[in-house]
Amino acid sequence: MLRFDHVIRDPVHRDIPLTTEELRVLDTAEIQRLRSVRQLGAAYMVYPGAQHTRFEHSVGSAHLALNMAEAANGVRDTHGASFGGYDEQEIRVIRIAALIHDCTHLPFGHNIEDQVGLLPRHDIPERFAGVVNKGTELGRVLSDLGVREEVLAILSPQAAPGGPPPAHWTALISGTIDADMLDYLARDAHFTGLRLNYDPRILRMFRVDRRSQQLFADLGSRGYLKESVLSEIIRCLEARYYFSERVYNHHAKIAAELLVAKALESALEEGALDLATIQRSTDAGLLDTLENISLRDAERRANLATCLSSLRSRRLPKRAAVFPVYANEDIQHQLIEKYYGGNRSSERSEAESKLSEAASRAIGRPVPVFVYCPAPTMQVKQAKMLVQWPGETDLYPLSHFSERTPRLADLEESYMRMWKFFVFALTDSEEALEAVREACLDVFPGAVNLLQSGAEDSANRPG
Repeated sequence: MLRFDHVIRDPVHRDIPLTTEELRVLDTAEIQRLRSVRQLGAAYMVYPGAQHTRFEHSVGSAHLALNMAEAANGVRDTHGASFGGYDEQEIRVIRIAALIHDCTHLPFGHNIEDQVGLLPRHDIPERFAGVVNKGTELGRVLSDLGVREEVLAILSPQAAPGGPPPAHWTALISGTIDADMLDYLARDAHFTGLRLNYDPRILRMFRVDRRSQQLFADLGSRGYLKESVLSEIIRCLEARYYFSERVYNHHAKIAAELLVAKALESALEEGALDLATIQRSTDAGLLDTLENISLRDAERRANLATCLSSLRSRRLPKRAAVFPVYANEDIQHQLIEKYYGGNRSSERSEAESKLSEAASRAIGRPVPVFVYCPAPTMQVKQAKMLVQWPGETDLYPLSHFSERTPRLADLEESYMRMWKFFVFALTDSEEALEAVREACLDVFPGAVNLLQSGAEDSANRPG
């Protein structure tokens, strides 16, 4: 048995026991950095209590990974044979992997990686290899403990030199419903003050199929559907959607993080910052770095200063245009192709300049305008978890049964329809905002702006 000699008091899970090895991992510089990287980026500007960090989330994830593993131990698999259970060494490695699974996260990371696409995602093998190499404190500690290669294999199974670990190891941390998700849902609810509805007994629904080494949920009992288990799974996914709608994609959070992204984009374009520097930064540290760098280009320098000043004073850009997918399905792919990602900065800048000129002419002073085009998936949490459906001999992703599960089908549709293309203007002038709306008709021909007069009536809105 693992020996837990230390305890962390957590506001969500109460007492969380830790081993001496785990405490060594937590005390490395790379993990301590996470104490100053907020879990929800700029959401604190909307929900003031959302100051929790990726550090406590990492500890909570390790705690729930153990709970999930213990719940799976000793149960019968799909063929009636006993799953031998996660042994002490497996739990040791999985918990350490959970503790460090966010070590590659950047300040405001989801925004600048997934939603704006300025930098590659945090969970690619190269990013983990960079943070957990033998030259970092974290890498040296993991090497001393003899778990570095196994931990890296869990976090980047596709790049593991000796082949991927058993799939159920990785699924505890990076599945559809996993220790990571179950912790951040509960933690985000606690610190935003929003209600959360999922039953902690969901931890006991997991099983391991010995043949495929896959983690799955058994939905059958004597040939009948366990509707209570299915319902809990869907409630979890619904909770994730609820937070996506209310928090993760809140328009004010997007506006604040767009200021960070625009400031960062100016620095990256001029080569004043690199990924390694950003990856070592905290939230406050990144903003301080941006504040103190000197850009040669006058326009970029002015843009950076405007963005940082607006962010620090919470003078957030206002929505001038909202182009939801449900009113723009025919051209969504065109907008994404033209405006999403770091390689489309020139197209975005050209559109922003035209819109800014229109607003400036209307009120006689400069009005910065920002185009926000997210990725098509917008961090969709798809129902990829494996389930054993009654009457089926094989395991299938839950999404395979969407037609049999109307709530799941509705949820998948809602996720896809969450996508919105925004145009923000840094002004309090309604006249300037109206000028931007009018200019959008020419800059984005065929796009339906719900803030345009009469647009809501003409849009094909969902029932």
